Amino acid sequence: MTGNHYFSADPQGSPERRTIPVDIGDRHYRLAAAGGVFSAGRLDPGTSVLLRKASLPDSGESGPLLDLGCGYGPIAVVLAGAALRSTVYAVDVNPRALELTRENGQTAGFADRLVVAHPDEVSEDVRFTQIWANPPVRIGKPAMRDMLLRWLPRLTPEGVAWLVIGRHLGGDSLQRWLAEQGWTAQRWASQQGFRVLRVSRPAAGTPV
Repeated sequence: MTGNHYFSADPQGSPERRTIPVDIGDRHYRLAAAGGVFSAGRLDPGTSVLLRKASLPDSGESGPLLDLGCGYGPIAVVLAGAALRSTVYAVDVNPRALELTRENGQTAGFADRLVVAHPDEVSEDVRFTQIWANPPVRIGKPAMRDMLLRWLPRLTPEGVAWLVIGRHLGGDSLQRWLAEQGWTAQRWASQQGFRVLRVSRPAAGTPV
């Protein structure tokens, strides 16, 4: 992969900041973004569908929660604003994305509950009650699936993952593949050509 890709560890786009509005329900954020980070010019449509159609955690959720492939942090910030007792982990391989997510968490007032890190920096002992992801399809199907196989087993027994993927980018085949891996993968919603999948273990405590 070249440095021009948003999923690169060496982003090459302009570092100039721009402001992206993120308005979900009664939550209104203005987040900093920059070139070299996923969807730096607007809130990605798939991410918007995910945040509006999936079930956000309530204020009593104690987490921890994971934003997998956080970009500049819209999912992480919205999760932190919804689940006021949770620690939200935001992971990405792109250092500029991590810098922006830290900045946006600080601006939103959630810095004390936001752990921003490279994937390899997250302790193997941490288990998540929820995982949220707009998976980076353009890294290739094998790499994307490997990423999910790495993180989905870190759900707690009652945990749930919320994924969004374009139908034309393999949303239906991803749902079938997840089922083949032993997960319960429900098509929760469809909008604007995107599939929102709710992924959980087949039964509480069942290893996957």
